[in-house]
Amino acid sequence: MSSLSAASVEASPAIEEAEQKKPLKPCCACPDTKKARDACIIEKGEESCTGLIEAHKECMRALGFKI
Repeated sequence: MSSLSAASVEASPAIEEAEQKKPLKPCCACPDTKKARDACIIEKGEESCTGLIEAHKECMRALGFKI
């Protein structure tokens, strides 16, 4: 089993490098805040969800998107 865990540890940096080279699309960034924001807007309207909207914007900014 130790060789299996060593292989999985070696695979992780390679996966991370591939993800870093491939640019993140805005539609795929921050899925948790996006889902909460969208559900709130549908149920309550945009004016009632400013906190969730701002949380999603902050998450997007943290990932380098200019919003």
